[in-house]
Amino acid sequence: MELEVFEILEQFSQQSSRPAKIKFLQENGIPAIKDVCRGAYDDNIEWNLPPGKPPYTPNRPESVPSSLRKEHRNFGFYVKGFSKSEGLPAYKRENMFIQLLESIHAEDAVIVLNMVAKKAPVKGLTKKIVEEAFPNLLS
Repeated sequence: MELEVFEILEQFSQQSSRPAKIKFLQENGIPAIKDVCRGAYDDNIEWNLPPGKPPYTPNRPESVPSSLRKEHRNFGFYVKGFSKSEGLPAYKRENMFIQLLESIHAEDAVIVLNMVAKKAPVKGLTKKIVEEAFPNLLS
């Protein structure tokens, strides 16, 4: 069974040393992890969402209809200047974002909210570690 993004990042934060964290990220660098890192730390990505936590209802772990492993593909709808988000009314974009948060595991939703706020998705995941693990990820 595939691990969810939050489970991978929990294991990442349990790594004891910087080299171990970098190696772990490289070995578990699935597209969703890379997109979360890019969204949090790439200075060229500006989120087209209002600041703060939106009014959403976190999902119950036993009834999660989707996964961040799949939903990360929709991040483009929430980025300023990206073709997917152009022409999309703000209310629709914000409603889609709330639906995304409500469709994934509650812990993954927290990771997404931290990413949009340009904060570390999880403790210990710094911009420097991301740059070392994935040298060409951030622009």
